[in-house]
Amino acid sequence: MINMTPRAPGAPGNAALRAMFAARKRVFIDLLKWDLPVLAGQYELDEFDTPAARYLILLDADGHHCASARLLPTEGEHLLGNHYAHLCAGHVPRGPTICEISRFCLDRDQDAASRRVARDQLVTALAEHALREGITDYTGVADSCWFDQVQGFGWRCAALGPQTADPGGRLMALHIHIDAHVLDDLKRGGVYAPLSLHLADNGEAVT
Repeated sequence: MINMTPRAPGAPGNAALRAMFAARKRVFIDLLKWDLPVLAGQYELDEFDTPAARYLILLDADGHHCASARLLPTEGEHLLGNHYAHLCAGHVPRGPTICEISRFCLDRDQDAASRRVARDQLVTALAEHALREGITDYTGVADSCWFDQVQGFGWRCAALGPQTADPGGRLMALHIHIDAHVLDDLKRGGVYAPLSLHLADNGEAVT
């Protein structure tokens, strides 16, 4: 699907993936000024965008990117395990049912209300994906403000260690526990949102 070489991945292979990687460039590089590799001047991909990565991509009726997230298996290379293990007070959680969420991306070409709708649907899609695929835990790295938002969604989210100063801000490692109550938890948090956008899982339509 994506022809990869270390730090120099090949061009994304379909429209949903291209839209996602382009949106990531606009958000993480153009807006947030993260120091990340750019492909062909328009796509943001890094060392973890390998065939092991899985993507949940929300598109509007015209196929435009609205929101997306990357999921990485924690038994292999991933952001927390490779670069931010020091954020964990103990061992980095790893296992066949544990995935890392990264590159949670809301498209800039939306107004605030549309971004909120896309955010809630993506959070719901992450929870439903976990239930469908037998994922019991999500991990991730977040700045303190984003951690507070993620924790406020209503699901069982906790820090894996204390806040740590970083050039990009105060970072934290997070852990989200997934169980049969997670959708009810999101409903109580006011975040649960059935899909009205189109979900592409790894660039392929989900029906």
